[in-house]
Amino acid sequence: MSTGRAASRYRFSPAAFWRRRLSPWRTRRLLEVHLLVLFLLTAVASTALFLSCRQVQHSAETLAAREAPAVQGLAATRLAALRADREAHTLVERGLTDVTGSDDAYRSQLSAADQGLSRIADRTDQDLGTVKGLLATYSDSLALGTSPYPDQPLVRKQKLEEATSLLTRKSVGLVPRLDALQQVQLRHAEATATLGQWQRGGWWLAELALALTGLTLLSALFVLRDRCGRDWNPYLLAAFVLTALLAVVPLTAMSSTQEGLDGAIRDLRQITDVSRENGTEPADAQQEVTKKSEEVRQKTAEDAWTAPVYQGTFVGSLLTVVLPALGLGLRLDNDYWRRR
Repeated sequence: MSTGRAASRYRFSPAAFWRRRLSPWRTRRLLEVHLLVLFLLTAVASTALFLSCRQVQHSAETLAAREAPAVQGLAATRLAALRADREAHTLVERGLTDVTGSDDAYRSQLSAADQGLSRIADRTDQDLGTVKGLLATYSDSLALGTSPYPDQPLVRKQKLEEATSLLTRKSVGLVPRLDALQQVQLRHAEATATLGQWQRGGWWLAELALALTGLTLLSALFVLRDRCGRDWNPYLLAAFVLTALLAVVPLTAMSSTQEGLDGAIRDLRQITDVSRENGTEPADAQQEVTKKSEEVRQKTAEDAWTAPVYQGTFVGSLLTVVLPALGLGLRLDNDYWRRR
């Protein structure tokens, strides 16, 4: 009986011996695979998340600093030019050209139009030289049309007609040119604020990589606990919590920012439409444009709080790469690599 048991132990002892030898090797390889997979996943997730956040943040900054003011400025310039024409004709019709200071109304509108073009000159890539030249010529024509011509009402009328022609002449007038600039600038603003297919793909890639990172971190934690007899690794636990935060916080913040950008674009479309409505008085349209412009400024200013989120995403993305490497790398170094 004892001889049979001894033989049985002898017969099975080589298998047990190899199991004991292979078990550490398999665990080490398993941990090394986890380390490699985690490094690749965190690198992909961090890169995609960082670039996606940066794209949304850059769009918000560009819209607030360049595109929205350019659209608003062109609309304000168009309305100011139209209102100047209206005020000049009213001045002549009422026979107030000889009254001192009676021309302040239309001159202030011309000044507002000129200042509007000057403010947006560095905020648009479009050539404003022709429009500025037309505005200067139009201003001169209005000045001549409202100047006192004793006993020469036809001369005054001719000058006003020339000014109106410069303002509204089809295709080459000041207003049609401003309309064309508005349409181009609005398309630029829409392209800046719209989330394209590549940007959406970047968010999907980031979220997918973060989800896989979380699952791989859980797998690594259970391998360390079940096969190595180790307690929960603090580096991996911290990386898992950070991964969960990165999957939620940046997406929520940037979604809110994107909603604000979409709302700003809707307001910019309304500003453009209001400024081009022929049946609306220029003064009423100016009030509406001013109101909508303030709403756009508020919406773009509300998105400023996402800048700290973007910075935090950058730091968190780096930590998601470093923490798993530290957690698994130190454990592999202590338990396996130094023994080789």
